[in-house]
Amino acid sequence: MSSWNVKTALAEVGGLGKPSKMPSFSYNLPALECKVGSKLRLVEGSVCWKCYALKGRYMFPNVQNALYKRLDLMRNNPNWVRAMAWLINWYGKKTSYFRWHDSGDVQDMEHLKKIVKVAKLTPSVKHWLPTREAKIVKEYTKEYGDFPSNLIVRISATMIDGKPHSFHKHTSTVVVKSESAIAWVCPSNKQDNECKDCRACWDKDVKDVAYIQH
Repeated sequence: MSSWNVKTALAEVGGLGKPSKMPSFSYNLPALECKVGSKLRLVEGSVCWKCYALKGRYMFPNVQNALYKRLDLMRNNPNWVRAMAWLINWYGKKTSYFRWHDSGDVQDMEHLKKIVKVAKLTPSVKHWLPTREAKIVKEYTKEYGDFPSNLIVRISATMIDGKPHSFHKHTSTVVVKSESAIAWVCPSNKQDNECKDCRACWDKDVKDVAYIQH
């Protein structure tokens, strides 16, 4: 909408996040509403066990209220896709990267399709979507084919030190020691817990990104 500005667009989507370690804005949802993650967080040794997004400031009532508002707007606001695209293009003047869900995950096929629409409307921005919803991703690619060139979807492994999913070409894993990694090792633990110049998570030439357990 031509009448949108930053304030009105943020109201349409419920706000954006800005993780201190990353070169990008993000969009967070409540981790309590993760589908696969809600089951995995009960499994000792899984990548969701002791989930960081269910601790600390994430669980403050005001933060939870904001996350659930975003979830409601994503599901029910007909302006959500256009408003997200407007904001990402606006902030794309400062950063050409965007991360989906440093808290929460894809809810269903309709949610994933909305993210794809946003990516298509923001062609100059690289999107990274980490997810444990392998079934939804598999169903999407079976029906619609590959994702847009500026959207990398990484399927997260189930267990710490576990093997990455084999059906999808971009994955992520969690390892106790870097020697267990099969490809790229996230360097953030050696650089103040920040991405710095690393953009491997957004790089389609990097098959798997391994994160050191912390």
